[in-house]
Amino acid sequence: MKQKKRCLERHLPLKPEPIHRGMTVDKVIESSMFSFNAGAFRKACELFANHIAKENVRIGVSLAGALVPAGIGRSCLIPLIKAGLVDWVVSTGANLYHDLHLMLGYEFREGHANADDEKLKDNGIIRIYDIFLDYKALLDTDAFIRKTLMRNKSKLPSPCSSADIHALLGKEIIRLKPDLKDESLLATAYEAGIPIHSSSPADSSIGMNIAALMLEERRIPMDTHKDINEVTSYVYDIKKKAGKSAVLLLGGGSPKNFVLQTEPHIQEVLGLPESGHDFFIQFTDARPDTGGLSGATPSEAVSWGKIDPTALSKTIVSYGDCSLMLPFFVSYVLNKSTPRLSSRLHEKREELLQQLKRDFIKKGSYKK
Repeated sequence: MKQKKRCLERHLPLKPEPIHRGMTVDKVIESSMFSFNAGAFRKACELFANHIAKENVRIGVSLAGALVPAGIGRSCLIPLIKAGLVDWVVSTGANLYHDLHLMLGYEFREGHANADDEKLKDNGIIRIYDIFLDYKALLDTDAFIRKTLMRNKSKLPSPCSSADIHALLGKEIIRLKPDLKDESLLATAYEAGIPIHSSSPADSSIGMNIAALMLEERRIPMDTHKDINEVTSYVYDIKKKAGKSAVLLLGGGSPKNFVLQTEPHIQEVLGLPESGHDFFIQFTDARPDTGGLSGATPSEAVSWGKIDPTALSKTIVSYGDCSLMLPFFVSYVLNKSTPRLSSRLHEKREELLQQLKRDFIKKGSYKK
C-alpha cells in the first residue's frame, strides 16, 4: 500500500477548472487540458514556452501541408518570427509559392470541400480542400518568379541554395509592395534575417519555373546539396557553443526529415561528435504504425541519432490538425515567453558553412 501511495503521489491530480466567461487561451490550456492529445498539446505548449524559447536554444521549424493557404503563415508563423522564436525554416515549396499570391492581388477564399470540381475548372477556380483560388493567380505568380529570378540572377551566389532564392523573392515583395510585407512569410523572414529552405525545391511550382528557365538556357545555379550543409551548420554551430537545438515540426513529410537529418549528417556522414537534437515537438495526424517518416516517433529517431537519447523527456508528439492546434499554441507561447532578438542566421550562413567545412576537414572521421 505504501508503495502504491508513493507511486500515485509522484503524479499530479487531474483537477480541471470549469471554463468560464473571459477565460484566456493560456488559462484554458493549463487548467482544462490534462489527458490524451489535449494533455500532449498542453505539454507541448509548456515545453516550448518554458524551455525552448530561451536565448541559448536555436529553433528550427518544418512546414508541411497547405498551411499558408489556410492562413497559418500570417496568423501564426509571422508572429513567431517577429518574436524571435524561429531561427530557421524548412518548408515545402508549395507553401512559399502560395505566399506570393497576395502580393499580386489575389486572395484565398472560403469554399467548400464537396464542390463540383469540373465546374470549378470550367470557371477558372482551383480548390485546396475547402479553399478556393483564382487560377490566374498561378499564371501571374509563375511570371513573377521567372521575372524576379532573371532580373536578379547576377546577384545570386554560384552555387546558391534555396534560401537564396526565397530571400530574393521576399526582398522583391518588400520592394514592390512594402505595405504587404507583414502579411508575407517570405518578406517577414527576409526582413528578420531568417533563412527559409525547401527540402525538395523541384517538387513545387517554384522549381517548375526554374526548370522552365533551363529550357531557355537561362539556368539558375541552385544546388540543393548546399541546403543540406547550410541547415546542418546551424545545428552544429549552436551545439559547438554548448547551446541547445530544438525542432518544431508542423506536419511531417520531406521538411520534417530535412530538419532532423542534420544530426545524422553531422554524426554519420561527416564523422563529427554530436548526440542529437535536444527538444522535439511535432503536431501531426500521421500514424507511426505505417512505417512512414511523417509519423515516426522521437524514440524511433533516437535510433538514427536524430534525437539525443538523454532528451526524450523533452520530446512531445500531439496528434491532430496543425491548422487547428497552431493558433492556440502560438497564442500560449507569445503570452508565456519573452521575445528574443532575431539570430539573423541568413546573414551568417557563409560563416557557419565555413566553420562546418573546417571542422569536417580537420576532425571528420567518415570512411572515404
